[in-house]
Amino acid sequence: MLARVKKRPAPAERAAPSGKRAASPARKRAAELDLVAAVAHLTKADPRLAKIIAKVGPPTLRPDGTASPFEALVRSIVYQQLNGTAAGTIHGRVLALFPARRIDPALLLAMADDALRGAGLSRGKLAALRDLAAKTLDGTVPTLAALHALEDDAIVERLVQVRGIGRWTVEMLLIFRLGRPDVLPVADFGVRHGFRLAYGKREMPTPAELTKHGERWRPYRSVASWYLWRAVDLLKEKKVATKEKKPATAKKKAAKRG
Repeated sequence: MLARVKKRPAPAERAAPSGKRAASPARKRAAELDLVAAVAHLTKADPRLAKIIAKVGPPTLRPDGTASPFEALVRSIVYQQLNGTAAGTIHGRVLALFPARRIDPALLLAMADDALRGAGLSRGKLAALRDLAAKTLDGTVPTLAALHALEDDAIVERLVQVRGIGRWTVEMLLIFRLGRPDVLPVADFGVRHGFRLAYGKREMPTPAELTKHGERWRPYRSVASWYLWRAVDLLKEKKVATKEKKPATAKKKAAKRG
């Protein structure tokens, strides 16, 4: 089951007692994504994707229940246009500026530019983080409980109002923080690259082509996307194995000649 993972949910996020208002349809969908059912559906619906599924095995897609929406979006902004190592270093430095390494919007707004810039943030990203903090405090960025009550498109509409946050960033939040089952980030390079590899295409698919093909994956397009990312990983692993094999083969040939 794909469900939010939290050891101690905040009071506002706990399940409603008997007789109280039931969870919203959007929240129920996110909580009830059955990964076994998703794999069965995708395997039956798409033979090409089924081959990737067979190679990769069961999905390990689980939402990150440790970060608030604000914290998750901070991380997304910091990581934009940077490789993982550099972004992780900067993100760690930013976290170190806050008590218990938990970024608070009010504290971020009160913090001096020099401190945040000293952590490695560009002027553009600093401006984006300050806008995110301000819009979190004024309610433009909903609370986690409020997000669970909204449909995917409504969440996109709300969050793209923040400087530096586009549709792709929100889609990552939907998949990896909220556990939404049917998100297809058609502009994502990894998803497009994975599709090209899985289907033996010479060219990258356009977002429109990917959208059309992805209709067969509904209502589990998030899981299909995860497998397309893994298709790229499989290629990288194959290249690494090939590089490691070449020196070993050369040594054997040299030994024979000697």
